[in-house]
Amino acid sequence: MAVDAVDSASRTHDPVVTTPYGAVRGRYEDGVAVFRGIPYAAPPFGARRFRPPVPPEPWDGVRDAGEFGPTPPKPPYSEAFARLLADPVVPGDDCLNLNVWTPEPGAGARLPVMVWIHGGALTRGSSAVPVYDGQAFARDGVVLVSINYRLGVEGYGLFPDAPPNAGLRDQLAALEWVRESIARFGGDPDRVTVFGESAGAISIGALLASPRAQGLFRRAVLQSGPPEASERDKVRRMVRRMATRLKVPATARAFAAVDRALLLRTQADVARLGSPVLGGPAFGIVVDGDLVPRHPMEALLAGGAPDVELLLGWTSEEYRLWLAPGGLLERVDRLGPVALAGAMARCRCGHEVPRGYRAIHPGAGTADLVGQMVTDHLLRVPLHRLADARPPRTPAYVYEFAWPSHVPGLGACHALELGFVFDTVEVPQAAQLAGPGAPQELADAMHSAWVRFAVEGDPGWQAWDASHPVRIFGAGPPHTVLGPRDRELALWNAEPGRPGAPLSFPESTPSPRPRRPRRVMAVRPSSRPPRPPRAGGGRSLP
Repeated sequence: MAVDAVDSASRTHDPVVTTPYGAVRGRYEDGVAVFRGIPYAAPPFGARRFRPPVPPEPWDGVRDAGEFGPTPPKPPYSEAFARLLADPVVPGDDCLNLNVWTPEPGAGARLPVMVWIHGGALTRGSSAVPVYDGQAFARDGVVLVSINYRLGVEGYGLFPDAPPNAGLRDQLAALEWVRESIARFGGDPDRVTVFGESAGAISIGALLASPRAQGLFRRAVLQSGPPEASERDKVRRMVRRMATRLKVPATARAFAAVDRALLLRTQADVARLGSPVLGGPAFGIVVDGDLVPRHPMEALLAGGAPDVELLLGWTSEEYRLWLAPGGLLERVDRLGPVALAGAMARCRCGHEVPRGYRAIHPGAGTADLVGQMVTDHLLRVPLHRLADARPPRTPAYVYEFAWPSHVPGLGACHALELGFVFDTVEVPQAAQLAGPGAPQELADAMHSAWVRFAVEGDPGWQAWDASHPVRIFGAGPPHTVLGPRDRELALWNAEPGRPGAPLSFPESTPSPRPRRPRRVMAVRPSSRPPRPPRAGGGRSLP
């Protein structure tokens, strides 16, 4: 396969590249060749609904790749979140598509490749979000690929008559397309870095641990999402609740016959019962004995993916995106001891943990204590353990994004770092979350660190070791701090049965029932926090 004749010097002609399924015509934008909406798999509807992805049908002639392709079915964000997070909808069935930004669309360039897997709690998001524009990566010599994958019940429903993890299988198919095709776009298939945020990072954790993904990428970046798996019963309950409302059997065949818009409305209604902080029903990746043969964290702590270099991190105040919209911060503060009791139940810890957080942060309100506890439980503890487990020849690098948003109440919240990583802080959609006047010098520093990691495997600071070096991206120049979260995380290590002890993975091996926290105060049923999932259940983050 060869690239059609292109005037690469003057960029006067649209770039045309021949893929395994047919030729595609992109556009030159500011000297970068951009191809949008390239199908990597067939439309996942009709007879292919709820089934693993299959290759697209080849096409004749040259397919136009100038616009983003259809986005997978998804419900809209609530009004409070829609003000902060852009989530474009492009109609159409051919939603298993990807985009490529490349500075040199031709075989022989052998440039490093980065593949972006978006977040959105496995229910929202797409590659068409303007913040994810790949122009800056291509400008800096990297071929950037961004992908769509099935979401919600279409991608992560658990049915007796369909294989699980369809959305994760889509991601694997996209990576296989990259392996087979990216050289024609100027990329090096042996220098692929996958990176993702929130549910995208959780997906990468599962791919890292999957034998079927071995050899498809050399480096991985996990932003605000640890390797995890949801309990199968928890995901089944989500499907059963939808089935009850729809008055249909909880099978893929029955769900495939439901109007697509009705299915999305029902999914959104059921999902309102949960949140990352309080837990509750949610779709998630499950251990399936095939693509995910065991709990991803268990596999990685046991030595999985030993040759893949890792960059890991979080934001300082992840929880503020979960609690600030809609006034939940103030509500949690008002609940006081009741909210702390809910957090202890969510995190399966005793009183020693919140007491320790109160001692370390004496001026913090209840919402901040609860938020930091849950953030550490969901993110920092497992990512610390993952970094600790890496072999010396492939160390991990750890960062914390600490710059506070100019939007009141958000602080250094979940997803705020994305415009800085992509160097797109100037686009209006990035300002929805960051507010006006985001510092370009911080975007320059963070974006260049990600590029350097993709190119060299070293983002520019000390690798993780016993001193726990963390690169802080905040106000002022980036700098490295040793053990900035060690005091909080030591509280979890001291808890009986907590992360300092051997982890248990209910999806893979039996584990003892964790001890219950003591009741703090009586709670009327109308005020009781939602019941948390059992230990070991994952929760994709928005």
